[in-house]
Amino acid sequence: MKISTKGRYGLKAMIDLAINAVNDSVTLKSISERQKISEGYLEQIFASLRKKGLIQGKKGSQGGYILGYSPSDISVGDILRALEGDLNVVDASELKNEDRMEQCVNYNVWSKINDSINDIVDSITLEDLVMKYNKLANDVFMYYI
Repeated sequence: MKISTKGRYGLKAMIDLAINAVNDSVTLKSISERQKISEGYLEQIFASLRKKGLIQGKKGSQGGYILGYSPSDISVGDILRALEGDLNVVDASELKNEDRMEQCVNYNVWSKINDSINDIVDSITLEDLVMKYNKLANDVFMYYI
């Protein structure tokens, strides 16, 4: 499994949205400028996120996007699955349990890797990422000469 640019950029855009949409909606243009992601590509990403209900669009002159849920209720897994589909290393439809050897590998390797990946991405919330980002932003070093 490899996370595409769509997944990576989508995660960055969602963190940006969570940080900047505290009191108002955020435009794609502003996210595009801050994250250096093309506005057209963000439109594709946000269409997928909107379909899953992770974000909501607001029309009009004060339009833009807001989160569909609280950052504490959105996991990294929710975001990546909305953009990438299943996060499995080996697609379940490819697994054939024709013999004991295959069953052994499927159960002891592929299903455990898949479960581990899903457990990790589901345990990290958007709120966790925002908190880490804010901590990094506040950890500014002062050098005196």
